[in-house]
Amino acid sequence: FERVGRGLELTEAGRELLVHVQGMGDAAYRAALTASAQRSEITGTVRITASDIYSSTYIPQMIVEVRKRAPALKIEVVATNDISDLMRREADIAIRHLRPEQPDLVARLVREARGRFYAAKVYLDKRGRPQTRDELGNHDWISYGDIPRMVEYLSAMDIPLTADAFKAGSENGLVAWEMARAGLGICAMDDFVGDQSDEMERILGNGLFVDYPVWLVTHREVHTSPRIRLVFDVLAEAIAAI
Repeated sequence: FERVGRGLELTEAGRELLVHVQGMGDAAYRAALTASAQRSEITGTVRITASDIYSSTYIPQMIVEVRKRAPALKIEVVATNDISDLMRREADIAIRHLRPEQPDLVARLVREARGRFYAAKVYLDKRGRPQTRDELGNHDWISYGDIPRMVEYLSAMDIPLTADAFKAGSENGLVAWEMARAGLGICAMDDFVGDQSDEMERILGNGLFVDYPVWLVTHREVHTSPRIRLVFDVLAEAIAAI
């Protein structure tokens, strides 16, 4: 620092050190939270809300890490896509794919994920494997909820679909995925999940995908609540590492 009048200002060397010092401070804060949790000082319940896919495939292992750091903490998972559950205080932390606009919420972009389109090998053996986007219009599709919105979105990707192409569907992503695994048609899925199913096959290989953001959202009190901050940080680290 250098003294300016009655105050202090960072020098150029100080500004260079600042980035490293901030990282050290964040690490020290997380270490202090973990140490406090091991002394059972972090207690209570934290509710996490996420889509049904994230709730079933990602969050359970993340909760294992939370429990290691805070054994006295209770975690509840609410599987829903509605951001209003945060605003109504029905959840403390949300994993979402759209950045919320509400001023009372804090959002952090933690991952750029990639979704692809899949179909069961038994379905493709019967109906044929499409080689172009135009050919996708001749196949059966499985919807997630709003069919007109899906038609609009896929049409923008040069996939010529109509509402009649969707022969099955569900508001629940897990149900829709199981329909695809049963051979009912083509379904979108996070590639981390889709590639783990041996009976499923990517449509058009690596040539067809959708990138989408993963936001971690919470109330502004994350800065003052040790239990919410701890879970928020664990989730952020785990999702970024996927």
